[in-house]
Amino acid sequence: MGGHVTGAVTALASELPEWVTLLRAPNPGPMTLDGTNTWLLRAAPGEPALVVDPGPADEAHLAAIAAQGPVGLVLITHGHPDHTEGSTRLHDLLGGVHVLAADPAHTIGGEPLSEPGEEFAGFGLEIDLLATPGHTADSVCFLVEHGDRRVVLTGDTILGRGTTVVAHPDGHLGDYLASLELLSTYRGIPALPGHGPALADCGAAADFYLAHRRARLDQVRTALDEGAHTAAEVVAKVYADVDRSLWWAAEWSVRAQLEYLRRESDGGSSGLDRP
Repeated sequence: MGGHVTGAVTALASELPEWVTLLRAPNPGPMTLDGTNTWLLRAAPGEPALVVDPGPADEAHLAAIAAQGPVGLVLITHGHPDHTEGSTRLHDLLGGVHVLAADPAHTIGGEPLSEPGEEFAGFGLEIDLLATPGHTADSVCFLVEHGDRRVVLTGDTILGRGTTVVAHPDGHLGDYLASLELLSTYRGIPALPGHGPALADCGAAADFYLAHRRARLDQVRTALDEGAHTAAEVVAKVYADVDRSLWWAAEWSVRAQLEYLRRESDGGSSGLDRP
């Protein structure tokens, strides 16, 4: 969800490595922007490709992915349906290619992703797992290198346009801030997000997100000082200029912010009504 921020948070990538292809799913909407991005990375013609996030169970979209074969591996950035709903069908279309995710519920064949810094050999690509919980508990990113170029596949941790929600209670703001701090170290490396256009600098985007989250926390503190007691009351104050049809998503992040502030106060009373 974009909140008050609707444009790109840093410069768009003017070009991507020739080994990166975008297949965008036809599921545009307020939460998915232009649609879910399925990224396909192939080191050289004829090499098995790496697919990141199959997207929804749209037969034409999944057929378009399969048509890019051979595919050696499918990776999942997090378990939300707009990224994973098509996984089982794609697994079948690809003849049983493994689908790997941090959550065993979204892993098909093989073992779940579990070790930060885990490296995947093969396909002519160097792939490192980055544990980036926060948007969801199972959110991960992937640093992929080929030749002298690198990209970071950020899922919904960093979007190509606007800002993302912290999907409370599964997502946690403290984890999310730590994940953004990690991603801020990847300076000058393009970010390939789960929605929206590719960004030129993952580190710069993470910096923006960190500043945005800290500013939002200040707004929440102000709303509490002005008498808000519940997540819904905070949303009404902080997101007053956002379409009400999106307030349900804003409330996810607000609940995460309130939990963060409770922990920040070392478990003391914050004057908040628990949801």
